[in-house]
Amino acid sequence: MNIVILAAGTGKRMRSALPKVLHPLAGRPLLSHVIDTARSLAPTRLVVVIGHGAEAVRAAVGAPDVQFAVQDQQLGTGHAVQQALPLLDPAVPTLVLYGDVPLTRASTLKRLTESAAEGCYGVLTVTLDDPTGYGRIVRDQGGCVTRIVEQKDATPEQQRIREINTGIVVTPTAQLAMWLASLKNDNAQGEFYLTDVVERAIEAGFDVVTSQPDEEWETLGVNSKQQLAELERIHQRNVADALLVDGVTLADPARIDVRGTLACGRDVSIDVNCVFEGRVTLGDNVTIGANCVLRDATIGAGTRVDAFTHIEGAQVGERVVLGPYARLRPGAELKDDAHVGNFVEVKNAVLGHGSKANHLTYIGDADIGARVNIGAGTITCNYDGANKSRTIIEDDVFVGSDTQLVAPVRVGRGVTIAAGTTVWKDVAPDMLVLNDKIQTSKPGYVRPTKKKS
Repeated sequence: MNIVILAAGTGKRMRSALPKVLHPLAGRPLLSHVIDTARSLAPTRLVVVIGHGAEAVRAAVGAPDVQFAVQDQQLGTGHAVQQALPLLDPAVPTLVLYGDVPLTRASTLKRLTESAAEGCYGVLTVTLDDPTGYGRIVRDQGGCVTRIVEQKDATPEQQRIREINTGIVVTPTAQLAMWLASLKNDNAQGEFYLTDVVERAIEAGFDVVTSQPDEEWETLGVNSKQQLAELERIHQRNVADALLVDGVTLADPARIDVRGTLACGRDVSIDVNCVFEGRVTLGDNVTIGANCVLRDATIGAGTRVDAFTHIEGAQVGERVVLGPYARLRPGAELKDDAHVGNFVEVKNAVLGHGSKANHLTYIGDADIGARVNIGAGTITCNYDGANKSRTIIEDDVFVGSDTQLVAPVRVGRGVTIAAGTTVWKDVAPDMLVLNDKIQTSKPGYVRPTKKKS
């Protein structure tokens, strides 16, 4: 089977310089969703017809299995498919999809293609309570399809028809070139409609069969930001329902956004307003607090992520406590039983088994051993204005509050660093490190007071 995806339109109602098919749904271009569905059907040829913003579309979705046909002038859907003909295998049927209709299920498309398997012309239709704006499926008294008429060309009687054309069709490919060449643009839009091919197929003696999706929303397209927002909510609710079926506890299924893939173990709990981007894996008994953002992260079993925590490109072990208001940046790795508390930032650093940094701390470019205590206000000074260097802290070190560790530096096992110390030289194991200071106390001191006006 060939698959052709039409993605050449300008999308004027989006009011954006970005090509319509590249607007994101669940964090990925609309067109990417359609291509993924197409791939699941294992097509012989996969062709995307591009036009407006062609180079941007190529850059966004280009892949070895994707071929591109260019429609320089947008003269209608029939004209668009015509541009793809030279890239198609005439020996197999062609399925036509749309780059701005992202939620069609593969199962629906399989049902359509199977219904048209014996050389028929297949049309995906749907019955709407309000069909306004859509092409109507016109049938004869025996129920056979005779034509598809667009809204602007329909008679008042035809406009009362509730079964509409979705635009998704399966057609014999060998005859398609001849049918497309015979199309005329004598219609209200002055375009060459792919929908008119159905009449050519009937005239040529081909049976026209129809199939309908399980859900109406599978055929919804995007022509405006309002419609994009509606499809986003439909998609996210579908994702939430799938998570619930898998046993995940969601505080509110309407307040979760998954913009990638989210894999969850048993007894996972997710509070409201959490966003998951890229590839995220949550182990058994993980708890995610409200308003967290996780991107490309793996969270080990039994870990608790408290509210307003941001995690990106990080590996988190088991039984870790994170947040609230913690931030893990790319390259952060927290071993089992570690604690990272409020307003602590970890970047390109390892925090060892059972180590803790509970308050107001920056750990960057560091290797921290097991059972290390990092006091509040500690900073690894990893950047000299040109280069970044690493800090190494061995097991069982106690770092007092308000400490600066100036990299490159190594602190040996069992060292105690007094509060307020700047460490810029390597420290041998089991030492006490402090900067000599003089504390002066003056008797009889009187605080200044405000002068009365």
